[in-house]
Amino acid sequence: MAAKRSAGLLVFRVAPGSGPEVLLGHMGGPFWARRDAGAWSVPKGEYTPEEEARDAARREFREELGLPPPEGVYLPLGEARQPGGKIVTVWAVQGQVDPGAVDPGTFTLEWPRGSGVLRTFPEIDRVAWFSPEDARVRLVSGQRVFLDRLIGRLAP
Repeated sequence: MAAKRSAGLLVFRVAPGSGPEVLLGHMGGPFWARRDAGAWSVPKGEYTPEEEARDAARREFREELGLPPPEGVYLPLGEARQPGGKIVTVWAVQGQVDPGAVDPGTFTLEWPRGSGVLRTFPEIDRVAWFSPEDARVRLVSGQRVFLDRLIGRLAP
């Protein structure tokens, strides 16, 4: 069976006189509610072979954040196999996103497990800008490679 594939956008900004910052989303739902370190992600989602990965990354950004993806030059950051086997492909794009304007998509889950009660949770329950150092601590481990690749691309 082929590995599942996911695509996402790592939005960044660079303010004059300071270093870059990246936009991350805290994963929603009960599994991540009390975690901070290792519980943030690049906005991303799964796609099928019929869809182009970059198109899927843009679609997933809109679905997860409820905002249009930034326009601009999309820098390919490549792909990486995640610990669970999924292959994630990410592009970086410079842009401005207001975390307060986010209107996240939702998913439904039986919670508590085995209760028969279906509850709706946000895909992403918080969005924030982070310096590379802070982002490294917060990102799920399998996505840190994309942060490293972006910082390498931005280095003078």
